[in-house]
Amino acid sequence: MRSILFAGLALACLAGVARAAPAEGPAKTFQPQDLFALEQAQDPQIRPDGKAVAYVRASEDVMIDNDRRAIWLVDVATGAQLPIVSGPGSAFAPRWSPDGQRLAYVSTAEGAPQLYVRWMATGTTARIASLPASPGNLAWSPDGRTLAFTMLTLGDSPKLGVSLSKPEGAKWAEPLVVIDSVTYRADGEGYLRPGFSHLYVVSADGGAPRQLTFGAVNERGELSWTPDGKAIVLSANRGKSWALEPQLSDLWSVSVADGALTQLTHRSGPTMQPQVSPKGDRIAFVGYDERHRGYENVRLYVMDRGGGGVRAITETLDRSVSSPRWAADGKSLLIQYDDHGLTKVARVSLDGKVQDLAAGMSGGEPDRPYTGGQYSVSETGVVAFTQGAPDQPGDVAVVAGGVVKRLTRLNDDLFQGKALGKVTALPVASSFDGKAIDAWMITPPGFDPARKYPLILEIHGGPYSAYGPVFASELQLYAAAGYVVVYANPRGSTSYGFDFADQINDNYPSHDYDDLMSVVDAAIAKGSVDADNLFVTGGSGGGLLTAWIVGKTDRFKAAVSQKPVINWTSEVLTVDFYVSQAQNWFAKYPWDDPQGYWKRSPLSLVGNVKTPTLLMVGTDDRRTPSSEAEQYYQALKLRDVPTALIRVPGASHHGLADRPSQEAAEAAAILAWFGRYRTAPSN
Repeated sequence: MRSILFAGLALACLAGVARAAPAEGPAKTFQPQDLFALEQAQDPQIRPDGKAVAYVRASEDVMIDNDRRAIWLVDVATGAQLPIVSGPGSAFAPRWSPDGQRLAYVSTAEGAPQLYVRWMATGTTARIASLPASPGNLAWSPDGRTLAFTMLTLGDSPKLGVSLSKPEGAKWAEPLVVIDSVTYRADGEGYLRPGFSHLYVVSADGGAPRQLTFGAVNERGELSWTPDGKAIVLSANRGKSWALEPQLSDLWSVSVADGALTQLTHRSGPTMQPQVSPKGDRIAFVGYDERHRGYENVRLYVMDRGGGGVRAITETLDRSVSSPRWAADGKSLLIQYDDHGLTKVARVSLDGKVQDLAAGMSGGEPDRPYTGGQYSVSETGVVAFTQGAPDQPGDVAVVAGGVVKRLTRLNDDLFQGKALGKVTALPVASSFDGKAIDAWMITPPGFDPARKYPLILEIHGGPYSAYGPVFASELQLYAAAGYVVVYANPRGSTSYGFDFADQINDNYPSHDYDDLMSVVDAAIAKGSVDADNLFVTGGSGGGLLTAWIVGKTDRFKAAVSQKPVINWTSEVLTVDFYVSQAQNWFAKYPWDDPQGYWKRSPLSLVGNVKTPTLLMVGTDDRRTPSSEAEQYYQALKLRDVPTALIRVPGASHHGLADRPSQEAAEAAAILAWFGRYRTAPSN
């Protein structure tokens, strides 16, 4: 009954129970309170000369129950570190000037995010503009005199009718809010403020920002200057039906002098992340041809400066790529891609030859083992990237001449003397068709192979995403509570090529269920898992699969479905990105194929469910709205199946575990739910 004790202790710790016995020494395993001590390196930006890296150091603040971000500088030769932007608020998005003498960044030190520049030789910092909204996608001009960025340009809310005039001093209800836009809310942002994202430039010495693009359309994503500083290339869909065509975009050249727009591409698909070559004669970008499928491989393309001669460079690489960067000589590009759950940086020649430079990248939130990471490259060819491992969140590393060098060890003090769950690969062949499925097993600290342990199957979301062998704080909490934890990349996951991901196109969920059951069977076959104490959980797409699983089998003692999709009709018509989901995840709209939507909905199987199932969702979730979890909760109540509903206050879909206290409470609740139904081992 170790899990019941752990959950009780965790909840007592969070509630501040005064009668707890004093600790006799430091905890030997990863504990809920350790969530406040985790640190992570993000957004490493190497100086043009390759001798130093500015990076964002994210650490948790127990007094605000959230992270604070500071910018640190690390010397590539010695590893010596220096905090260069810290203090009140958070600082992020560091970007070096072309000569490496200044660093632009965004900070909330004065409240709202503002744009700053630091002169590195003197340490002097200045806010260079007063901005009404947060700047994004910072990009220095080649001569270092100007900064370009995107920013929301606020507009007026639509009106219907004429409102009455309120008497002076009267306390009336808030005025009506009229919504008439296609996209009007977003996860993590809620209901959107009226306006559009546009391109601006401002002097790097400070001044008034100048708006370059206008209209009822958005320009978002990376910006790339031409070497002569006369134009900025960006991605946008400026067509009349742009809101109903979210997957379409083209490259545009914007004149810095007068904002004149020139359309460079005319593609039927997303055209993103433009990068002008060092000589200015070519432009690289990533994208794909839209075929209205759930997944497409994102390719690297190169074209002439004027838009002609477009050709795919990574046609033979059966993986999605991102973040293209030209090498200083213009003869090759660097890219980032996922392969079998590992995120890599690679060099791609213009004839399509791919050479891996580094693997083991890490990024994103450390609660789940998702693939990801960031990198940058210097003019000297040194690459800085976020490097992680199963026992370490992201640190800063560099690679040069084929040699990888880790520069930071942000969590060594925290993990000193602590035993973490050990992560090992778990070979799996699907029972459906024998397809190889990548999976990993975490064994508890102090693991004894002669014992039998309860098992938790943890399922990733997406569904077009991937887990890998990287640190995951919540899964480590499960392991510390005495569980074997398994996670996997069933069919539909990314990083295995188009055919593997396409297995679930218009067919989700389906045989991914068989893949996951095969993962559990493979773990049991290892000999240390108690087959009578199996539990399952997952979030988003993993929450959907959890609910699907308990509708298909009774082999699990209990389940926790986190932020799930339960009913595809209601999901598609309430999700924030409903246009893309309706157009690409289904062959028809809900009213044209109600039975097709129903047969893929876990709610259709609720009549079979006997497994005690807990539901968990954030109150501000716009991606899988709380109504999804509530439908399932109420259906289980009507059927008298043991259930409970946890609403996480203020949490969005992607922010369910952002605040350490909530992540700790969520893990404790999940373990308490499993502990309620866990029985003594069968051995």
